[in-house]
Amino acid sequence: MALAGRPGARLAAALGVPAHSSTVLRLVMALPDPPSGGAPQITGVDDFALRKGRVYGTVIADAESGGVVDLLPDRQAGTLEAWLKAHPGAEVICRDRAGAYAEGAAAGAPAATQVADRWHLWHNLGEYAEKAVAAHRGCLAAAASGAPDGPPADVPPGQQAPQDATAAALPPGPGGLLDVCGRERALVARTRERHAAVHDLLAAGHTQAGAARILDLDPDTVHRYASQPDVAPLLVKATSRDSRLDPFKPWITRRWNEGVTSAAALHAEMAATLGWAGGLRAVQRYVAQFRPADGRTRAGRAARPAPPAPAIPKSRQVTRWLLTRPARLDPAGQAGLAAVTAACPHLSALAGHIRAFAEMMTRRQGLLALDDWLTAVEADDQPDLHSFARGIRLDQHAVTAGLALPYSSAALEGNVTKIKMIKRQMYGRAGFPLLRKRVILHPR
Repeated sequence: MALAGRPGARLAAALGVPAHSSTVLRLVMALPDPPSGGAPQITGVDDFALRKGRVYGTVIADAESGGVVDLLPDRQAGTLEAWLKAHPGAEVICRDRAGAYAEGAAAGAPAATQVADRWHLWHNLGEYAEKAVAAHRGCLAAAASGAPDGPPADVPPGQQAPQDATAAALPPGPGGLLDVCGRERALVARTRERHAAVHDLLAAGHTQAGAARILDLDPDTVHRYASQPDVAPLLVKATSRDSRLDPFKPWITRRWNEGVTSAAALHAEMAATLGWAGGLRAVQRYVAQFRPADGRTRAGRAARPAPPAPAIPKSRQVTRWLLTRPARLDPAGQAGLAAVTAACPHLSALAGHIRAFAEMMTRRQGLLALDDWLTAVEADDQPDLHSFARGIRLDQHAVTAGLALPYSSAALEGNVTKIKMIKRQMYGRAGFPLLRKRVILHPR
C-alpha cells in the first residue's frame, strides 16, 4: 500500500520475490475496501485537485478523527447527494463555501446541520479586504505625498483634469487618471471605451459571450465590465495596483537629484546593484515626471529636482496588518496600521469591520452577532465587503453554525496533503480508481 508500482517492484526484488510493477498494482487493486457503513456523525467534505485548475475530486472524512471514508471523482452536487443518500447517518456536515457542496448536502442529508469552515470564512474576508485596500491605495499615496485635493499641479494651462468620482481615491498626477503631461492615461481611456462598448452590446441584446467574440476580448474580461454598471470601480482597480518599482523609487529619486538623469543609466545601475529585474520602460515612465514639459534634458534645460518618493505600503502588507491580531503586531506594524487608518476613513471603517468579525469568530458569537455585523456592513460604503456580505446571506445558516459550533474542516486539510503525496508517488499518471484505493486504505 505504501509503495505499490515500481517502488514496490524494486522492494520485492530486494526481498528475493521478483514481481512486475503491474503485478504489485493488481494486488493493491484486489484488496477489499473497508466495510461500508453509514456516514460519520460529523462528516467533513473538501475538494482536491486531480489536475490543478481543471479536474477536481471530493474527499469525505470523519471530521473528528480525520480518517478518510471515501473519494468521489468530481465535486458536483449530484455526486455528493447520491453518496449521502447511500450512506445515511451524517448529523453535521463541515464544508467550505462551495455552492455545489451546499446543494448536495441539503439534498442528500436534509436533516444534517451544515457548518461553513471558519478558516475559509476568514480567508474569503481577507480576499475582499485586499480588494478594498487596493481600491483605496490612492488615498495612501496622496496622504504620503502631502498632495492637496484637486488636479495635479503639472496639468498644462488650458487642459482640464477629467472629472471622475474616482479621482479622490487615486494618486494625483502620474499613476492616477492623468499622465505626466496632464492627459488622460491610455489605460484609463481604454477602460472607459471597453466598458462603454460592452454595455452598448448588452443593451442591444447580445450575450456576454457574443460581446466577447465581437470585441475580441476574453469572456472573463467582458464579465468584469458587465458586472459593473459604473466605470469608476474599474478605473480604481486599474490605476491603483502595486508596482514592482515601488521599493526602488526612493533610490531613483536620490540618484536623480545627484545628477543621474538617464533612465537607461538608472536602470543599468539598479539591475547591477539592487537586483532590479524589471524593464527599462518602467523606469522611463517614472522619471518622465521629473523632466521639462518637452520631456528632454539638455544644456540650459535642467531636469526638475525629484521630490522624495512617498513610502506607500503594498496592498498585501496593509491587508496583513488589518488581519493580524493587534497584540501580535510589532511596533512598526502598529505604527503602519495607525497611519493607514488615519489617512483613509474607508480603511479605518474596514479595520473596524474586520475586528468585529474576528471577535465574533473567536468567541463563537455567530448566533448573537452575525446578523448585526451584516447589517452594519451593508449600511457602510464598502462595495467589496458588500459582495462578501451577499455571499454570507445566501449561506447564512451554515455560516452562523460555523461561527457558533466547535466543528470545522481542519482535520481534512491533512488528508488533502496526503492525497497530494500519493499522487506525486504515482507521478500523476494513475487513474482515479487506484488513487481512491490507495487513499482509503493508506495507513494513517
